[in-house]
Amino acid sequence: MFGRHKVRDLTPNEINAMLQRGEIVLIDVREPAEFAAERIHGALNFPLSTFDPKALPDLGEVRAVVFQCGSGKRSATAVERCQGAGLKHDAHMAGGIAAWRQAGLPTIRIDPATGAVTDAR
Repeated sequence: MFGRHKVRDLTPNEINAMLQRGEIVLIDVREPAEFAAERIHGALNFPLSTFDPKALPDLGEVRAVVFQCGSGKRSATAVERCQGAGLKHDAHMAGGIAAWRQAGLPTIRIDPATGAVTDAR
């Protein structure tokens, strides 16, 4: 890897607006159990433990890829891995899904006792 990778921090509100406008695809790099328990509507799961930058959807110039995790650490790592593989992805959600919840934005949760899906704020 040459030089230092640049990771662009986006806020939950910025990402929510981009999702609403259809400008991005949100990639959640948390593990499947974390994703199953609670996720952001529309996010795709590509766990960092098995992460392959070349497996990401090819969106051309239509939509940008933005990464998200629990706190922002794993999503920043995913950006760095993409850049190391020659991809231009540079954005992630600073603070992860925890910051998303703090901003009062909705998530989808699964009740482990019943399997019921609920929208949560």
